[in-house]
Amino acid sequence: MDVVRTDEARFEGLVNFDFDPCYVEIGGLRVHYVDEGPAAAPVMLLLHGEPTWSYLYRHWVPVLVKAGYRVVAPDAVGFGRSDKVTDESWYSLDHHIATLVGVIEALELSSITVVVQDWAGPIGLCTAVEHRDRFDRLVILNTWLHHDDYVYTDALRGWHELAKRPSLPFGLVPSNEAASCSQDSVEALRSGYTAPFEGPDSMAGAVAWPAMLPFAEPERGGADRQSAALAELGSWNGPAHVLFGDSDPVFTAEWGARFAAMIPGATFGTVEGGTHFVQEVGASLAQRVVDLIAAESV
Repeated sequence: MDVVRTDEARFEGLVNFDFDPCYVEIGGLRVHYVDEGPAAAPVMLLLHGEPTWSYLYRHWVPVLVKAGYRVVAPDAVGFGRSDKVTDESWYSLDHHIATLVGVIEALELSSITVVVQDWAGPIGLCTAVEHRDRFDRLVILNTWLHHDDYVYTDALRGWHELAKRPSLPFGLVPSNEAASCSQDSVEALRSGYTAPFEGPDSMAGAVAWPAMLPFAEPERGGADRQSAALAELGSWNGPAHVLFGDSDPVFTAEWGARFAAMIPGATFGTVEGGTHFVQEVGASLAQRVVDLIAAESV
């Protein structure tokens, strides 16, 4: 594998992201993760999607640590501070799941509440149903699982086409879209989201995720594995909370309500003003998750 590693200097001075970097080697690749809070506490596993990284959760971490969690937020291979395989064909749902499972096992994580959004949905939810003993709870933000009846939005199909442009500035996409709901300035967002991408060689992972959407590449996108995970969620017996930003044209709130109805006992709510990158609503949304969990035993 040809691999590039983003210069650490690009991550210095990012607004509200001053967590010490942690690294673990999985499958010969260095994977970065944020790890904050007591080591023996229940785990809040925060997973990102396209084309973001653990920076997306910077306002969540202090809230969740204060609530008593160990917060672990890994960067997928190809993103953030993690190694970036330059060959786009390396990237697949199976490889991303294998890497995540490697992180969970290496860090000996259990009692996990997993938070998923965008491509983290298929990756994290497949992992949760396939390793049920390690997971306590699901928190599902704007995402999906492929299945025969799923209708891909025009916005998602448009992103599939747009991302084919070799010069697309991937870091500017979340910077611009998240600005309407974020606590931070556009300048701060641009610094954070563009930091991982030094040049074309560092963008293969960002190019791959839109390319391998299951309607275009069902094998690489894990169409069958996603459908199987959705079927398994039909017998999920733990808490599940589904929260969708109401201003996301990619994964709409209407779909979110249908998704929640497929999971026994799942709660559903919308996030007013939340875009596709709904985590950027920040501390108030993290507190909402904490409150939903607290209400489970009431």
